[in-house]
Amino acid sequence: MAKNKRRQKVKRYHRSFYSRRDRIKRVVGIVAMIAVVLALAWFAAPHVLDWATHTWYTVVKDRDLEAEAASSAAAASAAASSETAESQTPEAPEEKQLDGMAITGGSWAQVERTDLADEAAIRAAAQQLKARGVEYGVVTLKDTSGTVWYASGVAVAAGGIAKETVDPARIAAIFREEGIIPVAQLAAFKDPVSPRTDRSMGIHYDGSMLWLDAVQDGNPWLNPYSAAAVTYVGDLVEEVRSMGFEQVVLTNVQFPKFSRKQDYGETGGVSRPDQLKADVAALQTRFAGKAVLWFSYTLDQCTTNSVALDVPAVTLGMDNLLVTADGTMAADTRSQLEESAAAAGVDHVVICSGDTFA
Repeated sequence: MAKNKRRQKVKRYHRSFYSRRDRIKRVVGIVAMIAVVLALAWFAAPHVLDWATHTWYTVVKDRDLEAEAASSAAAASAAASSETAESQTPEAPEEKQLDGMAITGGSWAQVERTDLADEAAIRAAAQQLKARGVEYGVVTLKDTSGTVWYASGVAVAAGGIAKETVDPARIAAIFREEGIIPVAQLAAFKDPVSPRTDRSMGIHYDGSMLWLDAVQDGNPWLNPYSAAAVTYVGDLVEEVRSMGFEQVVLTNVQFPKFSRKQDYGETGGVSRPDQLKADVAALQTRFAGKAVLWFSYTLDQCTTNSVALDVPAVTLGMDNLLVTADGTMAADTRSQLEESAAAAGVDHVVICSGDTFA
């Protein structure tokens, strides 16, 4: 027999036949497939969750989600409409506040104290002024007889307080409510009462005796050279200002007719006109920004060197001048007065011709 041939052994190699480039492509493909799967899951997730939620509430909880959604939408729409309506509703206009220190050039009128006895009378008087087109209502609270027509708390004024007084605070408040600017009028140095209360503030003669003017029985005057007298006038202004009168007219900021018997005390060589200028300046400085002061003089005092001033009143340095005339003032006279006042530095001029202020 023939001898069997030995079976030849086959050597097996466990080797990959992929190249490096093929392996890279394979990895990239797998990564891309994973990214696609994740993206599909991302986009599908909200829908799956909505379906699951809807199924839970409608099947398990037995709720009508569509009806609830409609109700919520209606409520939101109503709220939005309400907000829009509120935003479009016009705001109520703010009430205009009356500026008690305003200088408007409007008309003025004197108000009698007998028309101011009680609240109803005050309101009626203010309404009548408003109906006439008046903007400033002037009330005399201290006159040239030395009478103080309200219950003043200033000590020196005690001897001059009238038995029947008015209530300045109530007058000022009601005037404001009715659109009228309240103005207080006070007599300054022509005052026969206060020098007797405090003799140091009066004009003297022969040392300590009070000088008296030439009227019947004679009356003393406050001394414009007296710092205490100027302070007293300012204290009255301060008092009525605190009661609501932010504008004050001062009359009789002057001397009596000159007499050699008058003793003004220590003057420091200051002339009468210069002393009046100093008094005006002191009062204006004290009330700067707090009250509007008007200094009142007659037309004659404004245009001549009167016996009470020695110079025209327009030259005394006041910011605001009120001029009184007995009758109707001629147009050329008015024009000359206003020109001379402006040249002297007066800012505002009000003219009272007869019963009319302008």
